[in-house]
This record gives sequence, structure tokens and C-alpha cells, in this order.
Amino acid sequence: MAAEMTTELRTEIALITGASAGIGKAFAEQLAPRCKAMVLVGRDNEKLAALSDALRQDGLTIYCLALDLSSNIGVARVMEAIRQKGPITLLINNAGFGSVGRFAEADLDVQQAMVNLHCNATLALCRAALPYMKESGGGRIINVSSMGSFFPLKNSAVYGASKAFLNAYSEALQLEVRRDGIKVQCLCPSYTRSEFHQRAAFDGFDNSKVPEEMWWSAADLVSYSLAELYSDNANVICIPGEDSRQLVYQCLIASAEKFK
Repeated sequence: MAAEMTTELRTEIALITGASAGIGKAFAEQLAPRCKAMVLVGRDNEKLAALSDALRQDGLTIYCLALDLSSNIGVARVMEAIRQKGPITLLINNAGFGSVGRFAEADLDVQQAMVNLHCNATLALCRAALPYMKESGGGRIINVSSMGSFFPLKNSAVYGASKAFLNAYSEALQLEVRRDGIKVQCLCPSYTRSEFHQRAAFDGFDNSKVPEEMWWSAADLVSYSLAELYSDNANVICIPGEDSRQLVYQCLIASAEKFK
């Protein structure tokens, strides 16, 4: 996918959140040949700087913002960057985190920060970017959800619920903006080999219990997402992998049975 993009003209101005590692970093790496400018947002200034140095090339301008999008100040700064560094033609709302544990014993501040990051920040950045996309005649948005959004996630209730919000929001948003030439994708990956499951919140998580076919590399996941995004007949909900799609389909059928 990255090799194919090198033949493209540099037309995109992309803003990627959670860009310092994992899926966000892979998006930045694969989109760099297509972009004339990129705004990379993450919490780790050193990682952002290293990524920026690695991606620098003629014809590409990179801006880095090291901040926390679960805070109002962080969101306001990125909204200002959309106004100053745009018009943003490709917005990727990727920043996110999870936690494991019973909700009744969970730190409420952490759970609310998760909702702020997954839901509130996504809404704010979409709202900031959409008028410019409409004015310029089109644009693309990727909201990174999770395959876990289709299941009741015991011990990760807020994570699953906040991602389910992104699914419903993205589908409705696409209906609203399709006549404006704007394409919305809600990416729902299964397990990705990244730093996500290595954080302290996932102490005790056993990777070996997850079937090998459910794991994706960040690079392969992003290649799949971008191929779908730039295709003509892609669905809003993007679930990479036939095994994952079948699992979601079976879950939805089982859920429908409850209402009979």
C-alpha cells in the first residue's frame, strides 16, 4: 500500500491523533507520500519528534502537538490547529486507551477520561474539520473504533460502550455528509500488535489466549483501512479480516434473537 501511494500527488493535509505509536504511527508512515502537510498529535513529545524526523521529505510539512486529548485544553489546541494548519482533508481520530476491571471498583476519573478521549474529542475535532471539508468540496474521516464495540465487554464496560458510540455516530454522520463529498470510515480492528496491551492497565492480560488469526500488525491494519477508504464502494463500518467479520456477524445474529 505504501509503495502505491508514492505515485500519488501530494494533495492531502492530514491530522492524526495518537500518532506517536501503534496504529497512529502506521497511518502517518503510510500517508506521508500522499500528504503535503501532516499534523501529528500525541502525548509523547520525544516519540513525535522522532517520527517527524523519520518522515521528513521534500514536499511534506509536519507539525507536532504533544498534548492530552482527554482534557479540554488539549482538544481546544487541536481545534485551533485545524483552523490554522488546514484545511484538513483527512482527519484520523485514533487516540485511545483501555482498562480492565469491574466498573464498580474502577477509578471514575479514568473512565470519564476514556469517554472524553474516545467520544468528546472525536466529536469536537469532526465538528472543527467538517466546515472546511464542505467548503473545499470533500474530505475523509476515519474514527478508530474496535471490534469490541459489538460485544458486551465484561470488565471493559466503558471502553466497549465508548467505541460503540463511535460506530453509531460514524454511520449517522456519513448519511449527513455524503452529498458534500465527505467519506466517513469507522475502523473496527480486532487485536493489534502495538503498545496498547502493554500498558499498566492491562497487567495480567494474556496475549496467548487470543487466536493468532485475530492479531494484526499495525502496518497491515492501516493498509487495509486506507485501501477501503480510497475505494469507491466501501462500507462505513470497516472490520479487517474475514474471521473478525464472521465473529461480529454471529454476535449480531445472537443479539437479534434476544428480541424475538
